[in-house]
Amino acid sequence: MHPPGRRRVPSRRGLSADPRPRCPQLAGSRSEKGSGWSSRSLGARCRNSLAAGADEQPHIGNYRLLRTIGKGNFAKVKLARHILTGREVAIKIIDKTQLNPTSLQKLFREVRIMKGLNHPNIVKLFEVIETEKTLYLVMEYASAGEVFDYLVSHGRMKEKEARAKFRQIVSAVHYCHQKNIVHRDLKAENLLLDADANIKIADFGFSNEFTLGSKLDTFCGSPPYAAPELFQGKKYDGPEVDIWSLGVILYTLVSGSLPFDGHNLKELRERVLRGKYRVPFYMSTDCENILRRFLVLNPAKRCTLEQIMKDKWINIGYEGDELKPYKEPEEDFGDAKRIEVMVGMGYSREEIKESLSNQKYNEVTATYLLLGRKNEAGESRTGSTLSLARVRAPSEVANGTGKVAAHGKGQRGAGTYHRQRRHSDFCECPAAWGGHPRGVPPPRGVRPLRCHSGDAQVMPKGGP
Repeated sequence: MHPPGRRRVPSRRGLSADPRPRCPQLAGSRSEKGSGWSSRSLGARCRNSLAAGADEQPHIGNYRLLRTIGKGNFAKVKLARHILTGREVAIKIIDKTQLNPTSLQKLFREVRIMKGLNHPNIVKLFEVIETEKTLYLVMEYASAGEVFDYLVSHGRMKEKEARAKFRQIVSAVHYCHQKNIVHRDLKAENLLLDADANIKIADFGFSNEFTLGSKLDTFCGSPPYAAPELFQGKKYDGPEVDIWSLGVILYTLVSGSLPFDGHNLKELRERVLRGKYRVPFYMSTDCENILRRFLVLNPAKRCTLEQIMKDKWINIGYEGDELKPYKEPEEDFGDAKRIEVMVGMGYSREEIKESLSNQKYNEVTATYLLLGRKNEAGESRTGSTLSLARVRAPSEVANGTGKVAAHGKGQRGAGTYHRQRRHSDFCECPAAWGGHPRGVPPPRGVRPLRCHSGDAQVMPKGGP
């Protein structure tokens, strides 16, 4: 156990050893002879390859593995490049042989949930590759890393910046709740940033479907962000535990510290259950007011995200653009430009149509989706840039000498997946909450205050 020291931001954590499968196959090796190829031969030679020659980087399917960016007990995460499009992705590699039946079931549930999510602020799943012993999850790579790391490096955000990020977080979480999905592990470490500093919610390992009127009874997540009812071992509906976590996240963004601290888990539990936190002197009254709506001890009195979307603070500077529920657009599976490029890569129109219409998470769908993503420079792929995927020089595509996106911010992104899940995360073990937590650092200069009613109370700014 690591006794916590006084730190400014929450407990760190990265990779959970659990995602799940389905589809394709990998096999074969590839020859790199010749100074060039047609787009058709490129597609034919890159598809279904898994190779690690003496002079080249290893491949999984259509992906060249660049480096390891995270490790866990039963999984690792690799930064990889999709050979056909040049897109960078994160591939989570899970050793299924190390998982018991219950863990496998949860893994498949996570994959099933991720397949159903399509929101600009949620990490996108592109492809699922499964072999007898291994599961590969090909996901969107958030190159700017964790919000946690951003706060460690830059300190607290100004409210204008925090508001922009928090609007994206609220939009994505509300979208999940609309689809009857509860995340249950929302925290700064699971909020990633892409190259444009947009939020990407990650790690649905603890997520689950919920049904109104039917209670959940699994106690999981990270204690500093956990709702009081979880500490009490009570059953819950679902969304209300995410809403409490959002309040903790907002406080963390604006103050660079946690609202509830403790030198051990027992102390943290007591303070959360009393619902006490200090309001920094620099926090605006409007921000203080919205926090009070999240951090309510009684889950029945906690705000809804529909109410939060109408809150004054969250819409300051967005007059005429009040935050509204996200409307998921129809997937565009008929982009003629992308389909033509894929035909040039060696895919048939029939297999493209079949994969897209059935929403298979295979190499065909992944290639189509990745062709529609922004490149490292940030511009969307147009017809002209699409064509570049077909004529890339062999030295760039085959031999791994092409440029890997500048890693100024990107290297911080490696940390995104780099840390194992700390023991401050828990699942189905409320009894352990009286013990000493690992990696639950208390916030700097934030001392809890006594709560005298059923709702979380705060000390006036600049209190003792």
